[in-house]
Amino acid sequence: MIPRMRCTSCGNLTRFDVVRRTRTSAFHHYSTAGRLEIEDVAVLEDEIESVTCRWCGPAGEVQEIDPADEAVENPSGDS
Repeated sequence: MIPRMRCTSCGNLTRFDVVRRTRTSAFHHYSTAGRLEIEDVAVLEDEIESVTCRWCGPAGEVQEIDPADEAVENPSGDS
């Protein structure tokens, strides 16, 4: 699961470019008609390589937000 993020430069909470590497194992089941269904997917590895603010680009610094801190800053729950 990707944690909630915030750009410390502009305050962006909603738009990020995320480069993520995920390695999975899955059962591929083909019907006799050739239709593929992927079942029993297991995530073996999941790594976020980089997160960039969509508004500031590489100039912005993106940090994870602790959900408890966010609730204190915005008690109404509005984003």
